[in-house]
Amino acid sequence: MNLKNNNAFPWIQMSENMKTLPAQQEEVRLDPHRIPRHVAIIMDGNRRWAKRKGVPSMVGHWNGAEALSKIVENAASLGIKVLTVFAFSTENWSRPDEEVDSLMSLFRMYLIGHKERMIREGVRLATIGDLRRLSPEVKATLDDVKKATAQGSRIDLVIAVNYGARDDIRRATMGIVEDCLRGRVNKEDITEALIARYLDTAPWGDPELLIRTSGEKRVSNFLLWQISYAEVYITDVLWPDFNEQELIRAVAEYQKREKRTGC
Repeated sequence: MNLKNNNAFPWIQMSENMKTLPAQQEEVRLDPHRIPRHVAIIMDGNRRWAKRKGVPSMVGHWNGAEALSKIVENAASLGIKVLTVFAFSTENWSRPDEEVDSLMSLFRMYLIGHKERMIREGVRLATIGDLRRLSPEVKATLDDVKKATAQGSRIDLVIAVNYGARDDIRRATMGIVEDCLRGRVNKEDITEALIARYLDTAPWGDPELLIRTSGEKRVSNFLLWQISYAEVYITDVLWPDFNEQELIRAVAEYQKREKRTGC
């Protein structure tokens, strides 16, 4: 990535080792050598955004999907290698059937509509969560886009769908128990590192930065094990309004903090 000629961020003025962003009388600087490799986002606020605009909630979800497309490109331009986003939780099935069906249809439309863009931009699609509850149509679309984007090497977009962190840990525990019963694992071998290998996020490791939009101060059963030492950034911005400037502010805040484990 050429940091001095980055057309994806026209407002950024480049210096030799720093990115700068003028924003409301302040200058936000990013050190390109300290960009988090893995960022996770709780994309919250679609329905509140729609309510404020006086439009149906699905309009908010649609604008949220469009915001995601832009953030994936912006994250890749910054040098982020993995972006894990919370799209649909295990608890979201409790919403009205009509809304759930609409969300799943929107999910399919997003995948189909952005497949070529993901291929073109080097985005590799993956998922975490228990996919067994998804409809055959949604699973088939997911499989198609995953295969089509398998050679993408610029950024991994990991979508959490039918995901809950407690369920993730439950399924990991079941996997460990099964391997113990089959003699593949001894109970003495069970360490934190081994447990992590059974979690959905094993291929990508833990995120260094967790972003939550809409101002809510909770993690909502998302990556509970994996974010143990992640820096948490909360913004009042609703997800459909979250843009490249907001992403840069989040990364800038991450860079200000001293990384600590244990206190």
